[in-house]
Amino acid sequence: MSIPFWCVFISALLIYVARMPVAKAMKEQGGYDNHLPRQQQAQLTGFGARALAAHQNSIEAFILFAVGVLMAHTTQTAGWLIDALAIIFVISRVFYLWFYLADLAKLRSLMWLVGFICSLLLMISPTFRTVLL
Repeated sequence: MSIPFWCVFISALLIYVARMPVAKAMKEQGGYDNHLPRQQQAQLTGFGARALAAHQNSIEAFILFAVGVLMAHTTQTAGWLIDALAIIFVISRVFYLWFYLADLAKLRSLMWLVGFICSLLLMISPTFRTVLL
């Protein structure tokens, strides 16, 4: 499996890693409500609310990234830049989660931007594939 595909796999796992602090915050709020979890999540504050937002953003970011990797793959655009963009995306998302949970808003936003740019560059990579090959 290629490096970008491994990065897609890791990014998918990060969605569920980001979900773990949400479940912890819900348990601390009087127990996990398995009947109405979304209603309980809507009542989270502080750390729990940030954890939920980080989890939801992980889902949103994953879609763009996966599409970018697939666009590069289906057009047979490969090379060091595609690999680097995928790796940088994953690293930026790990830091994004960490900064979000630590309530470091400016650093979190910077990491979001880095990941977003990586996704966009992967999407347009077929336009500069002759440079990469």
